[in-house]
Amino acid sequence: NASEPGGGGGGGGEAAALGLKLATLSLLLCVSLAGNVLFALLIVRERSLHRAPYYLLLDLCLADGLRALACLPAVMLAARRAAAAAGAPPGALGCKLLAFLAALFCFHAAFLLLGVGVTRYLAIAHHRFYAERLAGWPCAAMLVCAAWALALAAAFPPVLDGGGGDDEDAPCALEQRPDGAPGALGFLLLLAVVVGATHLVYLRLLFFIHDRRKMRPARLVPAVSHDWTFHGPGATGQAAANWTAGFGRGPTPPALVGIRPAGPGRGARRLLVLEEFKTEKRLCKMFYAVTLLFLLLWGPYVVASYLRVLVRPGAVPQAYLTASVWLTFAQAGINPVVCFLFNRELRDCFRAQFPCCQSPQTTQASLPCDLKGIGL
Repeated sequence: NASEPGGGGGGGGEAAALGLKLATLSLLLCVSLAGNVLFALLIVRERSLHRAPYYLLLDLCLADGLRALACLPAVMLAARRAAAAAGAPPGALGCKLLAFLAALFCFHAAFLLLGVGVTRYLAIAHHRFYAERLAGWPCAAMLVCAAWALALAAAFPPVLDGGGGDDEDAPCALEQRPDGAPGALGFLLLLAVVVGATHLVYLRLLFFIHDRRKMRPARLVPAVSHDWTFHGPGATGQAAANWTAGFGRGPTPPALVGIRPAGPGRGARRLLVLEEFKTEKRLCKMFYAVTLLFLLLWGPYVVASYLRVLVRPGAVPQAYLTASVWLTFAQAGINPVVCFLFNRELRDCFRAQFPCCQSPQTTQASLPCDLKGIGL
């Protein structure tokens, strides 16, 4: 981009390209702000969504909205300056500030998705521990603070070692100059490690669910029964579970001596029942879709950055680099769409909170669900 855009015969084509670029950036900015703000309002207003997973998703959407608000106007301004030749691009301080914000939001999303993956694994594999210790807002607040702190620590080295760029798409694109190659390589390695660890957690969760679905041969071992309290090697545990849940009659089973039975309302969330298991699986699918899209949209730019750092700056075609940068811009507004597509609970809450956004057919279809929710 060393050549100045002159007033040749391609002036009309350049003006059309500039208009298309500004219109696309404006559309991305509006979609990102509208989707993330609407999603945030939905979570704040709906009491049934006041849970740890949705608090984490709220923080992720707010960060995406802030990234779009901070980065996309700067890219639009840089594109207009480059097309009109209206002076030099922003100074070194402005470029470093934009690069810092880009690295901050990128690492925040990566660290937060890693924490979400760990909590999803605990919710499925160790549900009792998760329900007692990690299901409230304090755990979500601690995870959000840890993600921002780690992102803040990881975003400083790329800014101090390099940053900026001469392309109009360079602001918020984590651009690195050749003299900042060590910092850029460390940034890329850390990002790859975090994203890879997140996918390993989901892979371990997939193996856990698959192992629990295997059919095992039944062992017909006779159980010991005294006063209808079946116990011993062949007992299924149903009598003991009934007694522990508060439905026991007769004497205490020998294996449960010293254990107090649950009263009314006590121990209601001791086991992961089928409906809760389905809800947790739906949340896992939604968060993994968000994580996979983060990898797919940031992957091309990370690959291009690896080539520019390890090979040479001109090894990547400018068209590929520009397209990869714009994919990272699209990531800031796609998360609300993915969440609404993969989560039926969010769609139901959206129809309940914003009835003006649904058709009469949808309102009639959702009426039985509303009656079911009030006990009719």
